[in-house]
Amino acid sequence: MPRLRLPWYRVLVRGPSMAPTLRDGDALLVRRTTRVRPGDVVVARFRSRPSLLVVKRVARAEGDGWWLVGDNEFVADDSRAYGIADIDGRVVLRWWPRLSLIRRR
Repeated sequence: MPRLRLPWYRVLVRGPSMAPTLRDGDALLVRRTTRVRPGDVVVARFRSRPSLLVVKRVARAEGDGWWLVGDNEFVADDSRAYGIADIDGRVVLRWWPRLSLIRRR
């Protein structure tokens, strides 16, 4: 029986690469789509590391993929290190307060 793929899914941010926009522990709602434009925050996979799911900002179209950058200029785990990426979805919502703070209490 085929698995149903819902148009929405959620992810949890890990690491500082999107600070200050997103912080470690932020929960995001993502819409499955490949229709994005520069400036959008997306969930993607780098072709050189397909098992790694990342949250980055779209910089530009690059051939048949996308060039992605993190908002934290001091962390270089984006397209500068891994090359072009394929988009899984666009971030549409961040939960507030962060779910990680709720779990700690």
